[in-house]
Amino acid sequence: MKLNCDLGESYGSWTMGLDSQVMPFIDQANIACGFHAGDPDVMQRTLQLARQHSVQIGAHPAYPDLNGFGRRSMQCSHNEIINLIHYQLAALDGMAQCQGASVSYVKPHGALYNDMMSKPAVWQAVLQAIASYHKPLQLMLLADNNRQSYQQQAAALKVELIFEAFADRRYTNDGKLSPRSQHGAVLHGNEVLAQVSQLLNDGSVTTDSGQRLALNADTLCVHGDNPSAIAKVQQIRALLV
Repeated sequence: MKLNCDLGESYGSWTMGLDSQVMPFIDQANIACGFHAGDPDVMQRTLQLARQHSVQIGAHPAYPDLNGFGRRSMQCSHNEIINLIHYQLAALDGMAQCQGASVSYVKPHGALYNDMMSKPAVWQAVLQAIASYHKPLQLMLLADNNRQSYQQQAAALKVELIFEAFADRRYTNDGKLSPRSQHGAVLHGNEVLAQVSQLLNDGSVTTDSGQRLALNADTLCVHGDNPSAIAKVQQIRALLV
């Protein structure tokens, strides 16, 4: 299983995350494209880091919501979603090409990701955006009980999917992430390592109601926004060896 991390989320003089410290331990970097975080200088530095450590480059597009860090849902039309994704993709991919690199996949951020997983109209728009980009790209989404349906719809548009699980989030019985407002939705310390070990050894997680949920995931989302998170990523990487 690969490790992916959301990176390049600083903006101007505001710093978010310890990108240089987490990059050596991951396989896939989801790089912000300017709509929720990131700016040209941050994007350039993050791309350079990814190349330095041979990390796969992914675009991390969002709703245009800098003030809310892309965590607020927006009522966008089908075409607006396609266009805002293409705009962000083109920016990151163009900058990557200037460094001899290339974007190979897309993982929507925040509210756009959540809407993609819960609203069929948004899912269709995101899928169409990936399918209509000028080169083949993979789409990263949440591994849940609907994997087969997502694969069938994506295959019809010749889009390859990457399914991800989360190291530090509790799951509901239907494979969704427990709302952050719910007690215990975010895992800490040994809970994270226990969930990762269960995923690796049994292909499952324990839900918020105590049930076993089978998850077929290709990649695991980790975070690198503080020193303790970096240490946890190192421990997770050791489990994967």
